[in-house]
Amino acid sequence: MYKIPVSVLVVIHTPDMQVLLLERADHPGYWQSVTGSQNEGETLVQTAVREVAEETGLDASGYPLIDCGIQNEYEIYEEWRWRYAPEVTHNTEHVFGLLVPEPVPVKLAAREHLDFVWLPWREAMEKVFSPSNAEAIRRLALSSECSPTNQPEPGTQEN
Repeated sequence: MYKIPVSVLVVIHTPDMQVLLLERADHPGYWQSVTGSQNEGETLVQTAVREVAEETGLDASGYPLIDCGIQNEYEIYEEWRWRYAPEVTHNTEHVFGLLVPEPVPVKLAAREHLDFVWLPWREAMEKVFSPSNAEAIRRLALSSECSPTNQPEPGTQEN
């Protein structure tokens, strides 16, 4: 079964903008925030919660999960296109922020990630391989777009 070309990017961060990054198992040296494709019938919030649990072991429903209202459309890297239907070349990514009180330990999915690190946002922005991930970190750090004070309680958002 092919992946749906709609995904989430979840930047997990602390109030002082320490950002969690994960190193891809299928591409050592490629660091990123939590990402993943939407499953059939899921809302974007459900996708974000599922991906956070799968990739870090964290229960996103226990923290403020903020839909940043940012959508990125990008061309899917050639090496990963086999996961999508043959005519699919682009993906639409929806950005979320997940605010945790401090850097928390995570439990990695061994087949997906090799390592994790908490970094100050500027360092995290430089380390990620994806330009949209770097921009999401920058926007989260420098704007109020993803401010939890202007968002509904976790679990009440639907997209």
